[in-house]
Amino acid sequence: METKLTLNEKTVTISPGHPFVVIGERINPTRRKKLAQSLVEGDFSLAQEEARMQVEAGAQVLDVNAGVPGADEPALLRGVVEAVLEAVDVPLCFDSANPDALAAALAIYPGRALINSTTAEEKMMETVLPLAKQYGASVIGVVTDEKGIPATAADRLRVAEKLLKRAASHGVPAENVIIDPLALTVSADHRAGRVTLDAIQLIQKELDVNINLGASNVSFGLPDRKIVNVAYLALAVSRGLTTAITDPTAPEIQTTLLACDLLMGRDEYSMRWIKAFRKREKAKVEAAR
Repeated sequence: METKLTLNEKTVTISPGHPFVVIGERINPTRRKKLAQSLVEGDFSLAQEEARMQVEAGAQVLDVNAGVPGADEPALLRGVVEAVLEAVDVPLCFDSANPDALAAALAIYPGRALINSTTAEEKMMETVLPLAKQYGASVIGVVTDEKGIPATAADRLRVAEKLLKRAASHGVPAENVIIDPLALTVSADHRAGRVTLDAIQLIQKELDVNINLGASNVSFGLPDRKIVNVAYLALAVSRGLTTAITDPTAPEIQTTLLACDLLMGRDEYSMRWIKAFRKREKAKVEAAR
């Protein structure tokens, strides 16, 4: 199964047969006062800086969120998207629960974007899926519905099936739906990480779709979160995870994902690993001058 995101002539393919795709998470004003204030003031330079930094670090797609309380989100998201597109040339993921904001961003986007996200709740599906069809976008489908978050991998498969069936009824094919089985914090439930890993494997096996996680949720409330996050990503990739919304500027995350691609046969002649190593060594030399 291949999910193709595009921007003009550029295409990023998400698939088990392709290198892992990192969706950069840093253009998000939640709990980031400086970024939120700059967006409210109409200054998009910090968002552009975050965009360039993430792409330089290896992000192939950027998540863009403009959810500042009290702001005109449709106008703000459109403005951020325009600014980011001036700074980088990678596909974008629009992160909003506001359908007007999504429509405003999708209307100006030159390609196939990714919508983050819909759940399997009736209201959400009937809001987001028609937008995905209208603008030819792909969508992240989160495995929760009116009953809440399913407790077992089998139940998460059931919700994923519901999402895909409803998407198809709106003319959105399975290749344009990326399923998110939900990474929950293990500090609240020590079994949560294992259930999600089992769900990734089961959904990928039964439905042959691409899988996404907001992987850093797993370590919420714990010390040394980066260690937990990178270990979880490696385990998830081995189960079938093909993309994640995460921070590409964290060296531990980027090198772990490159190593996963290498060891799973997705790095021909080890060229991406060697190139990244040389880049790190060059940066060390320059920093020592």
